[in-house]
This record gives sequence, structure tokens and C-alpha cells, in this order.
Amino acid sequence: MKKKVFYSILIILLLLQLIPINRTNPIVESDLIASEKIKSIFKKSCYDCHSNETKYPVYSYIFPVSLFLAHHIEEARDELNFSNWEAMSVSKKSTKAKEIIEEIEEKEMPLLSYTLMHREAILSSEEIEEIKKWAEEIQNKNEANQ
Repeated sequence: MKKKVFYSILIILLLLQLIPINRTNPIVESDLIASEKIKSIFKKSCYDCHSNETKYPVYSYIFPVSLFLAHHIEEARDELNFSNWEAMSVSKKSTKAKEIIEEIEEKEMPLLSYTLMHREAILSSEEIEEIKKWAEEIQNKNEANQ
């Protein structure tokens, strides 16, 4: 009886792997224009969730991780998508830049669940300072426009 239950569960888990998950990246419409330093920081720590340039790792093809990642990436893109950054108003960019600083200072971003698998995504104190300077420049542009 135990073997039947075990094999039944195994078959169900294998069948769940066949559930298709959308892993396509939408077109990059107006990607962030920033210094190479800032772009490289964001690309290594943010772009997998917050852009249309997601690189799906091998584990993203395993159910239920695939569902979790697909949902997380969809929410992340809705909140902030660097692939649409330049289409935003200066005011919206300023607000998002301020939110980015808050998130990284509070150690909310990058997510722990992401950095556990992607150690290179952890932001150094120097990288945080670079992002702060970048955010300050955006906020200054917004103040100059008002």
C-alpha cells in the first residue's frame, strides 16, 4: 500500500512538471539609460525580476518553483520595470528611485530568496552608495522640473 501511495505521488509530481509556465520576455521598450556602473549593478542584482530581460535558471523549470517564480516576476515587473524606465515621467522616476533606496537600505531588496541562489546579486556598500548618488541625481532633476 505504501508503495502505491509513493508511486502515485511521484507520478502526480512528474505530471505537474508538464504545466506550461510563460517564460517569455516582453520586448524592451525604453530601457534604463544610466552609467555603465549603475547598469551593471542593476543588471546583476535587479534585472532578473525587474526587467524584460529575465534569465530563467534551471530550477525555474521545476514545479512548484516555476509557479512561484513566474508569479514573483510578474509582480516585480508591475512594481518596477527597468525595461520601461525611460517611458516614465521625471516625477515617477524620482518616486521609484526613492523607493529603490528605501528597499536596499532596509535590506528588502534584492530578496533573500534570490540572493541565496545568486550570491553575486548581494549589493556591496560601495554599490549601494553608487545607487544613492544615481537616485539623488534623479530627484534633483525632478526638483529642477517643478
